[in-house]
Amino acid sequence: MFFIHELNRTITLHPSYFGPHMKDYLIHKLHEDVEGSCTGRYFIICVIEYENITLGRIIPGKGDAEFTITYKAVVWRPFKGETVDGVVSSVNKMGFFAEVGPLTVFVSSHLIPRDIKFDPTSNPPQFSDNGDQIINKGAHIRIKLMGTRSDVGKMHAIGSIKEDYLGYDIFKYAEAFVIN
Repeated sequence: MFFIHELNRTITLHPSYFGPHMKDYLIHKLHEDVEGSCTGRYFIICVIEYENITLGRIIPGKGDAEFTITYKAVVWRPFKGETVDGVVSSVNKMGFFAEVGPLTVFVSSHLIPRDIKFDPTSNPPQFSDNGDQIINKGAHIRIKLMGTRSDVGKMHAIGSIKEDYLGYDIFKYAEAFVIN
């Protein structure tokens, strides 16, 4: 789920950047440092606006200055039970991995419907129902998140496609509704 959070970031600036464009450099550095990062609880998607830049505090013995910036950002926090769309990145007999933006989701073969089986003879590896449902690398898939786990700077999740309206080919029927 997406939220707007008010956050703080302390940026250290070398004296060579002091001058008339220092504020622009601080804002650029803020965007560069935080956009696309993971705090362990959520992903920071983008900085919307900065609200306050404190006066710099000189670090004794170095000459660098520390500035604290208060800013608002769009963040994404995946929740248990949330339904997300992703792209399959790898398939093996234990299940498959899908990328949902910055989040890596593993879907175990136990959380795939029984009629969709792993096909060991296919190249590339895939899950198939011997019909039109084929889950292989690059397939678009809709997944329900069963749980999330946080590491330092990264998050992982376990997902399921064992319920109604989940699984492969979610965009197949969307073409019929496109008005030219």
